Amino acid sequence: MYPKSLQELIDSFRNLPGVGEKSAERYALNVLDWKDTEVQAFAQALLNVKEKLHYCNECGNLTENDTCDICNDPDRNHEVIFVVQSSKDVLAMEKTNEYHGVYHVLNGLISTSKGIMPEDLNIDSLIQRAKNAKEIILATNTTMDGETTAMYLNKLLHAECPEVLVTRIAHGLPTGGMLDYADEMTLTHALSDRRKM
Repeated sequence: MYPKSLQELIDSFRNLPGVGEKSAERYALNVLDWKDTEVQAFAQALLNVKEKLHYCNECGNLTENDTCDICNDPDRNHEVIFVVQSSKDVLAMEKTNEYHGVYHVLNGLISTSKGIMPEDLNIDSLIQRAKNAKEIILATNTTMDGETTAMYLNKLLHAECPEVLVTRIAHGLPTGGMLDYADEMTLTHALSDRRKM
């Protein structure tokens, strides 16, 4: 059994997603080899994330300012809004360098089984932003909760902002994917989102 302070550090690492007992032990034992300045910098980085980060007043993305850099960028197309579940999705999309509009982060998905309802999500501000937009791109995951959220938003946006184009990102087989390994929902989307060659 480890000393109490080391066990507490191991338990803290175990709180991270995908980190099991062995990985947590390796991380904690590795910290023992760090210089004091490295440990202090690590601890300060954790504190900074909790103290300085909050949600953008406009889109819901993570930022240290009132509004995020993307919302503040005048070169972005502010009439096209890409709706995602979390800030991780914004980062993934930004890595493509293909999208030049702005984002709206819901910070969750509708899930009746988990007790997450529309009023728990960042939806009201989306409706307000949609009134000045030309297109809303719904990019929630293709899970049951993601599809439920997309359908709810589609219906709400058509009711509140009928002049705005509401689209859904295409879902289908990944490059190199094989039909016999794909699930039914992926195949259904791949078929319905097909295009002329």
